Amino acid sequence: MNADAVVLDIDGVLVDVADSYRRAIVESVDAVYDRTIRKDDIQLFKDAGGFNNDWELTDAAALYILATEEGYRESLEGFTDAIAAAGGGLEAAETVVREAIGARATQRVTNRWDRERLRDVFQQLYLGDELYRGLEGGEPDLEREPRGFIHDEPVLLDANARDWLLAGYDVGVLTGRPEAEAEIALDRVGLDDAIPVEHRFTMDDWEEGKPHPRALTTLAERFDAESVVFVGDTLDDIRTAVNAGDADSDRDYYGIGVLTGGLTGEEGRRKYEREGAAAVLESINAVPDLLES
Repeated sequence: MNADAVVLDIDGVLVDVADSYRRAIVESVDAVYDRTIRKDDIQLFKDAGGFNNDWELTDAAALYILATEEGYRESLEGFTDAIAAAGGGLEAAETVVREAIGARATQRVTNRWDRERLRDVFQQLYLGDELYRGLEGGEPDLEREPRGFIHDEPVLLDANARDWLLAGYDVGVLTGRPEAEAEIALDRVGLDDAIPVEHRFTMDDWEEGKPHPRALTTLAERFDAESVVFVGDTLDDIRTAVNAGDADSDRDYYGIGVLTGGLTGEEGRRKYEREGAAAVLESINAVPDLLES
C-alpha cells in the first residue's frame, strides 16, 4: 500500500467496547423503558450505517421499542434494513417509523421518546459516578454500582505494534467518541501523548460523522500524505475511506477492517469486502505485517 499515514478508530480497534459502550446501549434503554434489545442486535444498526454516535443508536433502539407498542410489526432486522434503505442514521429511523404507523401513533411515540434522559442514563452507566460528576457536571441518580463501564475496556493494541506504527508512520485518530472519552482510551493504550490534538478528530470536532469523508481528508492534508490507511471496525469506517477516495483524487485511501468489533468471522469478512475494504485483518496488531508486505 506504500502508506504515509495510518489513521485509527478507537472503539473495537484500540479497545474492546463490548462490555462498555454496547452494554450501555442495552442497559440504558432497559432502565428508561423496562424493555430493550439484545447486545448482538446492536450490529444491525451499525451495519445499517449512520450510527457512529452510540447515543443516537441508543435513541434508535428505544424508538423501535416504543414503535412496537404502537403497532409497528417489523422485526428488528426488518427495521434496520429499512433504515439502511432510507439512507441510514437516526433521521432515517424516524422516517421508517412514521411511514409505517402513521402520524398519530408516531406522535404518541415521540411524546414518550425521552432522548435527553436516555443520554443521561447512558453517561451515568458508562462513566460511573466519579467521571460523570467530572465530565457531565451532574449528580448521578441511578441505583447501581458506582463503577462505570468505561473501566471494562480491554486494550486490543499490543505495545510492539503501537511502537512500530509510531516509529514508521504519521499516526492519527478518527473516532465518534467525545473528546474527553477519547483521551481516556488513548491514554490507556499509550497513544495520548504520542498523537497531537491536531491529528485527532472526535465527535466534538465535526458535525457530519462517518461515513462523511471530511475528517479523513483533513487529516491526510495535515499529514501531507499521498497514501492513507484507515483502520476501523464498522462498515461506516470502510465507507469513510471509500468516500474519501472519491472526494480527494490526489491521494489514495485504504479502508482496513478488523474483526475485533461487532463484525467477526467469515460473515464479517464478506461484509467488509462488499463495502470495498482493501484488507480485512484479525486485529489491529496485524497491521504492521500487512504494511511491511
